[in-house]
Amino acid sequence: MTNYKQKLKDIKVFMFDVDGVLTTGEVFLIGDEMVRVFNSRDGYALQYAAKLGYQIFVVTGGSNPSVQARLLDLGVTEVRLRSSNKVVVYEELQTKYGFQDAEVLYMGDDIPDYRVMQRVGVSTCPQDAAVEIKALADYQSPYDGGKHCVRDVIEQTLRVQGKWFSDEAHHW
Repeated sequence: MTNYKQKLKDIKVFMFDVDGVLTTGEVFLIGDEMVRVFNSRDGYALQYAAKLGYQIFVVTGGSNPSVQARLLDLGVTEVRLRSSNKVVVYEELQTKYGFQDAEVLYMGDDIPDYRVMQRVGVSTCPQDAAVEIKALADYQSPYDGGKHCVRDVIEQTLRVQGKWFSDEAHHW
């Protein structure tokens, strides 16, 4: 088991950026509206982890309330929009929810994510992340942002912890 996989045993909190992680980073302008595309596999993994009791946070510089509503509907614990300083937001969430750095898996793709990624137990990124982020990450998903890289890291964590494909979150 590689070093990052050993650290996955301690993860209780997932934290993600939006543009370039939960989406491809593309923004479509339709009239006055900005539209982003989310991957349904990522959505499934988010709601699955939420049902298992993991705390899930999304921290983004974006300001779209429909993005926030979609993520909250999937069971995300809290979505922080307009987050220009992600370390400050991280510390606020840490104080509010009482988690330790070693319990957090963070996935980011660009420079605004760098300082938070230095703090967390497991830092991850999509395959198409910025060079500086890839150099810092404990794990690079083989998938690009918006192409189920979030599913990849959630699934790996839950598999290591013996919780993936469990009856706990499924009611079949």
